[in-house]
Amino acid sequence: MGVFTRMRDIVSANINAMLDKAEDPEKLVRMMLREMEDALIEVKASCAGLMASKRKIVRERTEVAGRAADWEAKAQVAVNHGREDLAREALLEKRRYTQRIEVLDGELGQVEEMIGQCRSDIQQLEEKLQTVREKQRVLVHRHHQAQRRKQAQTTIRRVDTADVMARFETFEHRIDRMEAEADLVNYGRKRPTVEDQ
Repeated sequence: MGVFTRMRDIVSANINAMLDKAEDPEKLVRMMLREMEDALIEVKASCAGLMASKRKIVRERTEVAGRAADWEAKAQVAVNHGREDLAREALLEKRRYTQRIEVLDGELGQVEEMIGQCRSDIQQLEEKLQTVREKQRVLVHRHHQAQRRKQAQTTIRRVDTADVMARFETFEHRIDRMEAEADLVNYGRKRPTVEDQ
């Protein structure tokens, strides 16, 4: 059982190491930024839909208010002509349109409130997006610096200073030996003195 546990741990550690290597902070920050931009686009589209609904309600309210005014005018004409029965019917029609206006006013208030909330959400998202973009710039810069520092440290460690010093000592010993050999070339041979010459 211990062998399988160790194997599982080794495989898990290797997979985690591969994931850590594949995880690029720049790409992850860009992905988060893209998600925020997509959310902002969705909120703006939703707000545009609400604004279109508001315009539709306003048009319908104007049309209904015009019809209510028409029925009021018809009721006035009927009263002037002594037709109270027609005036009563006209006022009932006007009342129906007036009730519809009240319903439309309620809908308009709700839509305007939702538009206000959407605009607030858009403003907050844009501010957060700006903050994230600034942080992205800083993080990308820090990431590049960290990579350069890591590469420099790796290069420094690769060139082991003890090994370099040992090589210098070897060269120094070779040069010392060459100098000694040069001195020994004429050793034992006497130079003729002036008297011998």
